Amino acid sequence: MDERILEAATDGDSSSIKEWAKENPGILLGTSPQGNNCLHISTIHGHKKFCMDVLELEPSLLSDVNCEHETPLIIAVTLGHASLVSYLLECCRKEEELRRTILQQDRYGFNALHHAIRNGYQKLALELIKAEPALSKAVTRYNESPMFMAVMRNFADVSEKLLAIVDSSHVGKYGRHALHAAARNGNEDIADEILEKRSHLAREADSDGITPIRMAVSHDKSDVLITLLQHDSSLAYETDKTGYPLLCSAATRGQVNVARVLLLYCPDAFYCPVLRDGTAIGKSLTCLHIAVQNGHLEFVEFILRRPQLRKLINMQDMDGKNALHYAIQQCDPKLVAALLAHDDIIDTTILDNHGNSAASQLSSITDEDKPLDWKEVHVLM
Repeated sequence: MDERILEAATDGDSSSIKEWAKENPGILLGTSPQGNNCLHISTIHGHKKFCMDVLELEPSLLSDVNCEHETPLIIAVTLGHASLVSYLLECCRKEEELRRTILQQDRYGFNALHHAIRNGYQKLALELIKAEPALSKAVTRYNESPMFMAVMRNFADVSEKLLAIVDSSHVGKYGRHALHAAARNGNEDIADEILEKRSHLAREADSDGITPIRMAVSHDKSDVLITLLQHDSSLAYETDKTGYPLLCSAATRGQVNVARVLLLYCPDAFYCPVLRDGTAIGKSLTCLHIAVQNGHLEFVEFILRRPQLRKLINMQDMDGKNALHYAIQQCDPKLVAALLAHDDIIDTTILDNHGNSAASQLSSITDEDKPLDWKEVHVLM
């Protein structure tokens, strides 16, 4: 690139470019070692007047890409030069050949719309969508669509416009998609819009087999959970590839609100791991075992107040242990008291596979290993 052109583009001084171009018609086509032409350089600095003047002389500069495969439009969007973006878009749309420039993707697969969303320029994103809806179809090298990015950032207006484009892409990293993003963020409004237009996504899992509803459960997003179950209450029966149901996932984290929603929409939700035909896997841990094991008192009390789940208090795992066995192993007097409070149904005489009752486990703890709560638990038993 001629040094005079480089300096003029950097400073935004276009007063002499017509004269230089008259003397040397190819002078405007020169590039820097990075592959930037004078339009790239002036765009970086946001010099709209220079861009306008140089494009009058050489419109082909619009379609040139640098070593990063960036067009001047991509640079303008990335740096948030809104007025310049509008002008460059207008120039690109004048000719069919230049119109394809709008769709250009950089070396990482990002187009102008990806960059607008990634950098938080929502108005620019909406302008780009309106000018060229086909931008919505592109996916980056990281397998991210504009819609996935927009939903991840909770950009409701942008997401809505993208959803209105029938063939827009919704894919995201790691096999996830826009509904996963809405579930993760707890955005029930966006989730509802996605379900209205692309209901099949409710059952599409990511690379780990995690569906949007399991994502909502794992992130404790009960509002999105309600939205998903209002759309299809049978989603509450979902189990992962090991047969682990949603109620057990909630028990692991002590998520009472999630459990309450699951049982509201699905009163007979699975409470222990199941096979594909719905039968229990051996004597697996129930959600009550899991809650006790993880010390979630509030969840334990919630389960025991549910008529359809009170029976879990006496259910045994593959080792023959019931919830009381686990509570005593934890030496947690509050958990033990919560279970014993249901003396009308709890069977304290249940023996595990080694012939031990829950209470007998106390005697096996040596004086050195006895925790501070041992005596309190011993009194309860």
